[in-house]
Amino acid sequence: MGDRILLVEDDDALGSQIVGHLRGAGFEPVWWREGRLRVSGELPDVSLVVLDLMLPGTYGLDMLKALRTFSEVPVLILSARNDTLDKVRALKLGADDYMTKPFWPEELVERVRARLRRPTLQKEQAVVEVGPLRIDLQGHTVQVRGRPVELTRVEFELLAALARRPQEAVTRQWLVEHVLDPEREGTERTLDVHVSRLRRKLGPVKCVETVWGVGYRLVPGEDA
Repeated sequence: MGDRILLVEDDDALGSQIVGHLRGAGFEPVWWREGRLRVSGELPDVSLVVLDLMLPGTYGLDMLKALRTFSEVPVLILSARNDTLDKVRALKLGADDYMTKPFWPEELVERVRARLRRPTLQKEQAVVEVGPLRIDLQGHTVQVRGRPVELTRVEFELLAALARRPQEAVTRQWLVEHVLDPEREGTERTLDVHVSRLRRKLGPVKCVETVWGVGYRLVPGEDA
């Protein structure tokens, strides 16, 4: 058999159908009919997780959140909900793909294959230094030339998103979808306000650069 795939799906008919298609495609499916996963030892050795959102015992996104505390295994979400906010929330929590029900099992198999062809991301760098900036992505701290800078959650996540792709332009739309809370503040105008506040807190060092017509990027910066 090929790669092991963990399917978390409580619907017996759909689950049996997916298991059959995965097995027929050469994969080795492991089927859980309820949500669980509180510690790393509960996760079997699998190459990918197919996760339904509506599960008995727990909500699928809570399971995804727990999984991401100890594993970077690819996760493909299944859901009857086609709401954009649900998709954004799942992607922000670490999902790699999102399929809405009903779907063709053959498409699911192809998405599994496509995801497994991509290299798994390496564990992100704990500290990023760009010019005078030192950003601790795990400790959620920021320093400018050794001076601590107090940031709000959104300001830190905005800076961290840029720091993960230094000197690369990140679109305003991507930042809105992945940094802001779509239920309260998901507009480009609000993003610009957060950028303005972030720049003020970073002081005279101009590290957050506007890329006109695109978005923003993080550069080593110079004193104003």
